Amino acid sequence: MEWKFWIDVLGWIGSIELLAAYLLVSSSRLNPQSGWYQFLNFKGSIFLLMNAAYYGAFPSSFLNIIWGLIALLALYRIFVPRIQARKS
Repeated sequence: MEWKFWIDVLGWIGSIELLAAYLLVSSSRLNPQSGWYQFLNFKGSIFLLMNAAYYGAFPSSFLNIIWGLIALLALYRIFVPRIQARKS
């Protein structure tokens, strides 16, 4: 199979992950401060970034870079204190 097919698959998976994260938070099934929510946002944004960059959609690429960085920062803030607490 060619690259275009896999880039499209990643784009669809990323879209579904971001929508699922939004749906789960909006329906109070996930806490916005949870690792799962932030992980869905991070992974979804990376997959959409790959798709958008492949097609030359640079505004969308920029948005997904920022979205992914925000999610990565949130994951850091969630998990680093937990790891440090376990070491203590």
